[in-house]
Amino acid sequence: MSVHIELPRELRPLMKKPFGRLYRGKGRDTVEKFAGELSSPTKLISVGDVTTFHLLEAGIVPDICIVDDRTKRKPVSRDVSARNRDNVYEEVSVDNPAGIISDELIRSLCEAFASDKYLRIFVKGEEDLATIPVILLAPLGSVVLYGQPDEGVVLVEVSETKKEEIRALFEKLICKNQSNELNKIRRILDGHKNP
Repeated sequence: MSVHIELPRELRPLMKKPFGRLYRGKGRDTVEKFAGELSSPTKLISVGDVTTFHLLEAGIVPDICIVDDRTKRKPVSRDVSARNRDNVYEEVSVDNPAGIISDELIRSLCEAFASDKYLRIFVKGEEDLATIPVILLAPLGSVVLYGQPDEGVVLVEVSETKKEEIRALFEKLICKNQSNELNKIRRILDGHKNP
């Protein structure tokens, strides 16, 4: 049975606020603004097709990229899709409908963080909410990059303080979606391997 956490309509405005530092701009120029801050993160994770594309074009290869071949709910160009299929990556495919965080996505992230391979998680559905479990599961010292539509790229440094902030947001989601299965997901996101 598939378990998922749905983003309630009343919590959607919370997702529009950047979780980290917003670097305004478009494309390669934006990447150049923060590239110097990427010295040696524990893991580098990119969420979103356009962000991943511009990182790869700039010669920056995320350890994990999460893409869905869409941007602003429309298909990405062939160039973006092809570049994001860089042969450095092994691909994992997961189902994650729009407005949802699925247990399948969470389990694939757990496996990705436990692996030393470069992984591309291809989401059938939508990857917009993936940033929440990514920050909760990423090792301390990691950097998460994701696009802020029509504004730029957000850089999140994963610290204990940042995890606590995101955990509080996640708890609001869980409260709206209570079940025993969701409590298992909560335990995984809190770092317990076997809930």
